[in-house]
Amino acid sequence: GASSFSGNSESKRYTVQEVIGKGSYGVVCGAIDNLTGERVAIKKITNVFDNVADATRILREIKLLRLLKHADVVDVKHILLPSDPQSFKDVYVVFERMESDLHIVIESNDDLTHDHHKICDFGLARPFIPDNAMSPVFWTDYVATRWYRAPELCGCFYGRYSQAVDIWSVGCIFAEVLLGRPLFRGSDAVSQLQLITDLLGKPPPAVIDRISNVKARTFLAALPPKQPRNLADKFPSAHPAALALLRRLLSFDPLDRPTAAQALEDPYF
Repeated sequence: GASSFSGNSESKRYTVQEVIGKGSYGVVCGAIDNLTGERVAIKKITNVFDNVADATRILREIKLLRLLKHADVVDVKHILLPSDPQSFKDVYVVFERMESDLHIVIESNDDLTHDHHKICDFGLARPFIPDNAMSPVFWTDYVATRWYRAPELCGCFYGRYSQAVDIWSVGCIFAEVLLGRPLFRGSDAVSQLQLITDLLGKPPPAVIDRISNVKARTFLAALPPKQPRNLADKFPSAHPAALALLRRLLSFDPLDRPTAAQALEDPYF
């Protein structure tokens, strides 16, 4: 409740109503902006300086959200100023309020609406600078939650990777919408690859040979022959055009995945 804002110089501007989410980062509360009358969400990120890597990630997420102004990206309305800039431990970020969560909608079988069309979590986002060897995207291993992680990220196969990892994640979310549950629920990198190859089949030798990680290359090469499954068997209620798009998005080889612009030109849309 309001006690979460104790010690913050701008706490009187907002009336906290309820807790709407909790996680390892802290807590999210619904609130009213007393200045504008708007319903907002306030994310309290606790003890931001306890871990250097976490502090870097939090700063990066806030910077990206403030830079990315788009109708499909949640809007950062304000960052509360600390009472003491020299000793504060928590960060409060004020977002526009979203009244639903995509995963809850999927599990409930409710229809998707435009209210669900906003990206709000950039905690694992990275900047991408094409053809720049110093871009952080080339040396950061953990860039996606495991269930949505492209195969080239399972063990850092390729060393360098591209926006194709995001296309894979979009494919996993699209599959989750069609299926009603996450598609690849691996418990570790090995089980993740097992689930992926169970559906997509064992990648051809030419793809395996391009993998720079020796252990990963050896693991895949040693797999018994696996044929790709018919997606219609896995997704019996899905339209054939949706499955054709899904097959493109979930190509094992990143070179075979479409760009975002190419995906939007797919006949499914």
